[in-house]
Amino acid sequence: MAGRLKLRRGVVVSADPLEVEVEGERRRAWADEVLLGEMREGDEVVVNVAALDLGLGSGGFDVVHANLTRGLEGAGVEGDAHVMKLNYSSLQHPVEPVEQRDSNPRPSACPCLVLPLHGHLAPAAWAASQASPGFKVGYVQTGGGALPGSLSRDVKQLREHSLLAGHITAAPAYGGEHEALSTVAALDAAAAELGWDAILVGPGPGIIGSDTAYGHGGMAALDNAHAALSLGLPTLISPRLSSSDPRNRHRGLSHHTRTILGLLLAPVDVAVPEGKAEIAEALATSKHRLRLAAADLKGYQASGLPTTTMGRDLQEDPLFFAAPLAAGHLLGIA
Repeated sequence: MAGRLKLRRGVVVSADPLEVEVEGERRRAWADEVLLGEMREGDEVVVNVAALDLGLGSGGFDVVHANLTRGLEGAGVEGDAHVMKLNYSSLQHPVEPVEQRDSNPRPSACPCLVLPLHGHLAPAAWAASQASPGFKVGYVQTGGGALPGSLSRDVKQLREHSLLAGHITAAPAYGGEHEALSTVAALDAAAAELGWDAILVGPGPGIIGSDTAYGHGGMAALDNAHAALSLGLPTLISPRLSSSDPRNRHRGLSHHTRTILGLLLAPVDVAVPEGKAEIAEALATSKHRLRLAAADLKGYQASGLPTTTMGRDLQEDPLFFAAPLAAGHLLGIA
C-alpha cells in the first residue's frame, strides 16, 4: 500500500546550495529547476520531506514540489509537444519525443553498454574516449534510479568535458536533452537519428532497493539489455563488482549482476577486468561471453572525474571502478 505524499510548506534560506527552512529546521533540498523554475532566497515552497525524514542515503534531502512565489506561471514547452511524461501525476508535463521524427524501423550495429548503476557512467564514458578518441558515445537514462535528468552531476561534468555526445531520458525518466517514451525508442533514436557511435544505457543516480532478489533498481539492466537485443544491437554488460562493499551480497560479483545474467533470454558479452580470475571463474558457467580488458585505474583517477561510490573512493574499492573501465574500453574498440 502506497503512503500519502509527505508535503510541508517551507521557505528557501539558501539558493546555492539549496536549503529550505521547514517548521523552524534548516534542511538540505533539491529542486528540478527544469520543471519548477529558479529558486531564490525568500521563496515560499512546498517540499516533499519523506526521504530526509527516513534517513535515506543517496536520497537524503527534501525535494521541492512547487514554488508558490514564482513557480505558478510556467509556460510549458513551445512547439509540437503533444505527449506527457509523468502522465496522470501532478508533475505531468508535455515533451517532444525524439522518436517521433521517423517511425520506420532502422537496423543498426551501434554497440550498447548496459550499466548496472549510475556510478559506472563516468568511468565507462572516459575509458571509451581513451580507447577511441573522437568516438561519439551518448547516455540513455532509464528507470531504476533517480528519474530527473537534471539531477546527475556526472552527466553535466561529462558533457562539459565532451565525453558524452548527448543525453536521452527514456520513460519514466525525464528532463534530458532529448525525450523518448520507451527505452527501445531511445536506443533506436540514439543510433539512427542522433548518429551516436555507441550507447551507454542505465539508471540515474541512487538506485532503489528493498533487500530482495528482484526488488531493486538494478533490475533495470535486464530490461535495458533486452531492449538493446530486440533491436539487434551488440550488447555488452558492465558487471557490478566490489572489493570492499560492507554487504556480502555485493562483494566480488554482486547478486544484482548474477540475477540479471541468469534471467537474460539471450547471450550477451560481459566485461571482465584483466587479472581478476575470481570474477572470470564466477562467470565461467554462464551462457554469456566473457571479454577481458584492461582497466586504467591510474589514468581515470587523474582525470578529475568522480572517484567515489557510496562513500568509498577508488583506492578503497578499485574493483568497483575496474568493471566500467574495462567495459568502456571494450565499447571504444567495438
